[in-house]
Amino acid sequence: MAKTRGETAVSKTAGSKTRAETSAAKSGHMKNFEERLERLEVLGEKIRKTDIPLDEAIKAFEEGIKLARTLELDLEKIENRIEILMNNAQDLADESPELELFNAESE
Repeated sequence: MAKTRGETAVSKTAGSKTRAETSAAKSGHMKNFEERLERLEVLGEKIRKTDIPLDEAIKAFEEGIKLARTLELDLEKIENRIEILMNNAQDLADESPELELFNAESE
């Protein structure tokens, strides 16, 4: 079945992401992180209740462990990004400014 021009254009643009879409995806990822963290807190509160059935507590605990692991991995990625940014900033601060242009004019 042949695609029309409109379908081809849509399929081409659907496969590529713009900077705005990438930025939106990153902010969506952060929102997702916050939602998962909030869910983990809810699960923790649920497990602490004494009137929860054992099987329900175990299911909540399992979900909580999975969430905690994914959150930990995300935090490691964030820490690595911060470390890279801080190292790049330090490298730039360590470089001495080039003053040759100014020295040549003053002579």
